Amino acid sequence: MVTIAVDAMGGDDAPDALVRGVALVSLDERPLSTILVGDAPELTRRLREVRHNPERIAVHHAPESIAMNEAAGDALRRKPRASVVVCAHLVREGAADAMVTAGHTGAAVLAAARHFRRLPGVRRAALAAVYPTELRRGDKEDPFSLILDVGATLDATAEDLVSFAAMGSSYAQVVSNNPRPRVALLSSGAESTKGPPEIVRAHALLNALPGIHFIGNVEGTGIPRGAADVVVCSGFLGNVVLKMLEGVGETILGLARYAGKERLLWRAGLWALASGLDRVKTLTDWQEYGGAPILGLGHVCIKAHGRSGPRAVANAVKVAAKAAAGGVPAKIAASLAQADTLQNC
Repeated sequence: MVTIAVDAMGGDDAPDALVRGVALVSLDERPLSTILVGDAPELTRRLREVRHNPERIAVHHAPESIAMNEAAGDALRRKPRASVVVCAHLVREGAADAMVTAGHTGAAVLAAARHFRRLPGVRRAALAAVYPTELRRGDKEDPFSLILDVGATLDATAEDLVSFAAMGSSYAQVVSNNPRPRVALLSSGAESTKGPPEIVRAHALLNALPGIHFIGNVEGTGIPRGAADVVVCSGFLGNVVLKMLEGVGETILGLARYAGKERLLWRAGLWALASGLDRVKTLTDWQEYGGAPILGLGHVCIKAHGRSGPRAVANAVKVAAKAAAGGVPAKIAASLAQADTLQNC
């Protein structure tokens, strides 16, 4: 049975959303258990208020937590017993197989990086995220593609980008059941000479790497179309793109609601398109995604959205369990070893 340590004190609606999300997972038939980490008396009290399977949930006390407005480095130094730190410690010591947090992103990355060994060949860890596309992939017709990095490494070298490609490809194989994910570099043009020097060099390196299905460069317009299953870029660019993608669905639905209020004819048209709009809402609902994996470390850490509700938390826990059971870190290590051999030839 896979065990996931959950930071119950991280997120906008903590601990309620975390407790309710874990309670949902405990009722699932899959072989999965969780450890709720945080204020033990409070978590125990809240668990009594929701339907759950007590055999699948343990509570581990952590007397401190890190707020969203705190500086990550300072907070970790001042609060060594913060819930996110205790989660990482439980994973490192083998009490849990992976961790999930909806709290402070910087604190999550630092806590994981300080407790988990960095995989050989990884200079910087990467924060990945999923986004909806027109295409389906894998045996379960997964509509989501992966983009990395989205914030852990703001400036990436060519070698970093190659390692991101290996990480993303390995993760997509396991989580999306996609045996041969298409990997692309995000650039200003499809030509191999387009983009800054690190993109051009990474393009050449990836072209010569047989273990990754590299399809070249992809422009911004190709991202929502699903031109690639894994899109690779620096953390600064990825974060900007991710925030834009998050706003697209909300904007479309907001415009539709506004149009419906303006004219009767438009309301009739929107009624006819209701099923399509519902599909758009589902595809762009970040609560379905599970969360963003922090890749490049020896253990799985999933960073859920700060606004995660119970459903999003449950999905994040399931994704963490799937990644841990599928051996994502080991697959990434094998892929990086192949890339390192090539670059040293």
